[in-house]
Amino acid sequence: MLNIVLFGPPGAGKGTQSKKLIEKYNLTYVATGDLLRQEITEGTALGMEARNLIEKGRLVPDDMILQIIEKHINANADTNGILFDGFPRTYVQAYILEGLLMRMHTSLTCLLSLEVPREELIARMLKRAKMENRNDDTLEVIEYRLLEYETKTIPVIEFYKERNIYFPIDGVGTVDEIFERLCQVIDNSLTKQWMNVVLLGPPGAGKGTQGEIIAKRHALGYISTGTLLRKEIKEGTEIGQRAKPYMEKGEIVPDEIAVKLIERELHLESKVRGFIFKGFPRTIVQTYILDGILKKINSSVTVAIELKVPTLECFKRLTMRAKTDKACSYDKDPELIIHHLEEYKQKSILVKKYYKNQNKLVKVDGTGDVAEVSDRISEVIDKVARMSR
Repeated sequence: MLNIVLFGPPGAGKGTQSKKLIEKYNLTYVATGDLLRQEITEGTALGMEARNLIEKGRLVPDDMILQIIEKHINANADTNGILFDGFPRTYVQAYILEGLLMRMHTSLTCLLSLEVPREELIARMLKRAKMENRNDDTLEVIEYRLLEYETKTIPVIEFYKERNIYFPIDGVGTVDEIFERLCQVIDNSLTKQWMNVVLLGPPGAGKGTQGEIIAKRHALGYISTGTLLRKEIKEGTEIGQRAKPYMEKGEIVPDEIAVKLIERELHLESKVRGFIFKGFPRTIVQTYILDGILKKINSSVTVAIELKVPTLECFKRLTMRAKTDKACSYDKDPELIIHHLEEYKQKSILVKKYYKNQNKLVKVDGTGDVAEVSDRISEVIDKVARMSR
């Protein structure tokens, strides 16, 4: 998702630019001021409570704002993301927004701050008050709102500076000039977004083969816990010795072992802009673990792709693999193959449900030659990338 905060003092032109941005990028528009005025117009209890506060230029309580925002987002879910105008306005609200987006399994792409001189802001708002008959835009209220903005909302800038997603934008000029500046920063931010792909599918579905191909094709890091574990076993490391009994039986190794390997690989592959994860997560607990690992680097799972291959076909592939140098320990024992296939079927139910509930699960036909399957997977990744733009 493309999630943007359009920041700036009252009168900076956020509303005007927001209309152009939501049209170009297909975003849900969340303007707390407009939503509150709508509540007032409709005469709701929430609107009446907010009315006095707005007319005095004061901030509306956070719990009230959060209720309105969530209601609006849920009613407009079929977009490429969200544009927040007028929220967050305080340091605490910045944390509230972060929590809200986390609950939606997404994060903020960038904060764009329109920079306009104080004198220009006052002139703009006085003119707007006359044109639109806005009772809340008297000179006294305007000065109060600007003072409140300066004292309470500027610390929000530091919050996002620490996350390296704060961008000041010159807010003086024609509407089109300012819009072009905004779009340039947004497009640059999109090119920096990570693409993290979880590759799912039963043993023998071709995840390893496809994972390596897709990683190279899309310039992603490739993390195969099975490959990493077999390397540890071959080198006789402590991790390898601990993992060996589980690997020989085709069982899932303890999570703490896999976590260490994944974190190590994320650190080593610091120059890529995303990863293909093969062999992890395999359980619902591991999905939570992966979310936590990626959260530490300000990222998340972008899409989970399941390769659909009939069980009998998987069995045949694994039997054939047993005759090659790529054979796993369980490939040579039909009973272990069956055990491994059944384990995937049981464990993957909740994993697939988890990603399906986030609208991140995509099923891809895993039958056919290698190139055909690769093209199908790439098509999904390209589509997801386009949607995020």
